[in-house]
Amino acid sequence: MTKIGYARVSTIDQDFEIQRQRLQAEGCVIVRAEKVSGASREGRMELATIIEFLREGDELVVTRLDRLGRDTRDVLNIVHECEQRGAFVTILDPHVSTRGEMGHVILTVLGMVAQMERRFIKERQREGINRAKSAGKYRGGTTRIDHQKIRELSASGMGATAIAKAIGCSRMQVYRILTPNEF
Repeated sequence: MTKIGYARVSTIDQDFEIQRQRLQAEGCVIVRAEKVSGASREGRMELATIIEFLREGDELVVTRLDRLGRDTRDVLNIVHECEQRGAFVTILDPHVSTRGEMGHVILTVLGMVAQMERRFIKERQREGINRAKSAGKYRGGTTRIDHQKIRELSASGMGATAIAKAIGCSRMQVYRILTPNEF
């Protein structure tokens, strides 16, 4: 049985080192990490790799449920895929494991609560933005990536992967900035 840790943060300016340390302290021999949104499974290549290589008796460990996913269906699908391979899923905070039937019930409830919390956060955020706009104080989010630099690198013949490494962002962000005609 191998314990495999999965750490995830949503943006490139966040750090997953605390998660990595906690997972290693819990006995994870392998810890895979990525910087990508947990809103869906799209673009979460490290998680896909972990699931693909899980074997009978292995354990996928995450520090919190929202690191695994923010949508109940998504979380349950991940758990199901792990179980299809004979593996277990363990959440450290609060400590829940799919080793027993009660773990499934608790994960389902926690997943629903996480999804509801995400909706509440988005709703509060929209309300705040609308208030700021009506008060003339909203300026929008800060640009973290140099879009022009990405276009220049693409025009010079550099591929999306190389651009992402050079800029320090994900390939998905490069693809979002570039139109299909620029490749």
